Amino acid sequence: MTPSQFISTCTADAIDQAAAQLRAGALVAFPTETVYGLGADATNKSAVARIYEVKGRPQDHPLIVHIASMNDIEKWCSEIPTYAVALARDFWPGPMTLIMKRSPLAQDFITGGQDTVGVRIPNHTLALALLHAFKKLGGSGIAAPSANRFGQVSPTTAQAVQEEIGNYLQLHDQIMDGGASEVGVESTIIDCTHEHPRVLRPGAITAQMIQKSTGLSLLENSNDAIRVSGSLENHYSPKAKVILDSIATSGQGFIAPANIQTPDGAIRLAAPRDTDEYARLLYSALRASDSQGISEIAVIQPEGEGLALAIRDRLLRASRGR
Repeated sequence: MTPSQFISTCTADAIDQAAAQLRAGALVAFPTETVYGLGADATNKSAVARIYEVKGRPQDHPLIVHIASMNDIEKWCSEIPTYAVALARDFWPGPMTLIMKRSPLAQDFITGGQDTVGVRIPNHTLALALLHAFKKLGGSGIAAPSANRFGQVSPTTAQAVQEEIGNYLQLHDQIMDGGASEVGVESTIIDCTHEHPRVLRPGAITAQMIQKSTGLSLLENSNDAIRVSGSLENHYSPKAKVILDSIATSGQGFIAPANIQTPDGAIRLAAPRDTDEYARLLYSALRASDSQGISEIAVIQPEGEGLALAIRDRLLRASRGR
């Protein structure tokens, strides 16, 4: 099957067709501001099972439910603390996932058998249009992890999705092309099951932003934390070995801020000018190393807190290999 049979443009008809295909049990890969997601009707057990099959994802690894509006939180969550509402008002649509106690609608095949569920509203025109079209057809939410094989580098373009999972898709599945993802790393995941919020995965919504929104201090992460997407020690990994805080030698790939020169013989994969651009370019740079057959990548990590912390989190996991 050729890529053109999967990848669709973002016309109104294409969005309506994709929503209908989701309701019929097909998979639809779609762009968000973070990365591309692989979507299925979050209430359809067999469709969700195909997400796990296509990704090669462990069955106990929960999925995030993407919803069309804040009013849909109550469909999926049974206990909604006041500070979670404040976060939703401040940062949705946006790169933030909230974990709360699940409602009866959130079944084990979505939650990985846990009593919690993750929900978010993505900040991407196409994703929102798809979610609203899906809701008009009676859909409650779209389950969508990143559209890649489990543990590998998340895709930030439709072509990367095609290269990663195209061979695993079926005739009625689709990949929607909405351009390159703007943020480039996955959403901040916030545990909202305690009196104070707790960050389970760092992202573009930072600890400082969360504290300002809620007026609360953050709980420290701990070993009893809820299982969430991207929380394994080794994740986001290219085929190449990733070496942190190292200047590249000849033949190695090199990812570093733009003000650091490329050593002789090194293969420059990305030269971001700031932290936002670093996040936006990171996964495409790691994927480029695979396409070029590079065996080792030296990386100079960004300094600071906020989004830089999220980038270092992804790079640390990538450095541990597949």
